[in-house]
Amino acid sequence: MVKYTGINHLAMVTGDMDTTIRFWRDLLGMRMVVGLGHPGYRHYFFEIAEHDMIAFFEWPGVEPLDEKDHGFPVKGKAAFDHLSFEVSCEQDLWELKDKFEAADIWCSEVVDHGFIHSIYTFDPNNIAIEFSAPVPGVDIRKTPVMTDSSPCEEAQKGPEPQPGVWPEVTEPTPIEDRAVYDGEGEKILEAVREKEKAK
Repeated sequence: MVKYTGINHLAMVTGDMDTTIRFWRDLLGMRMVVGLGHPGYRHYFFEIAEHDMIAFFEWPGVEPLDEKDHGFPVKGKAAFDHLSFEVSCEQDLWELKDKFEAADIWCSEVVDHGFIHSIYTFDPNNIAIEFSAPVPGVDIRKTPVMTDSSPCEEAQKGPEPQPGVWPEVTEPTPIEDRAVYDGEGEKILEAVREKEKAK
């Protein structure tokens, strides 16, 4: 079975990379670890944690989203509500809340969700973001719970992946047919090698 190690990156969109960098790197303290680009195209990555990043494409003419409160239902086409970043403890929430307020950026009060305490705000692109601190002694990964009074049919089958739902792979791609196609990879590798040489 595939072993997931985290979210490599979430790919978001901005029309103003400078403002986005100032928010994510300078206010939130997430290091900018990769910057891809050429005239008319930028794709920058910020480190959330050891395995997790958030990235932004800069597309000319893109406007910030209409502000929509976290978890507020909408109708029509939708695929995204908000991002939640885990912090180590509740003290981190208060530090972030103080930073937002000092920067005159709206931030919610701390909300108790039972297994996490959270604050909510928006980035300069009006992306709804949450910061969540785990509640000590409550580990839903070790002890999954369902408090939905009317869970859907599939949820009633429990938290573990169910066998036999999808067809089994009967013909894996042979090693000799596994190709990796060109992207921006060579430029990144060259830049990494140059930095390593300069040390």
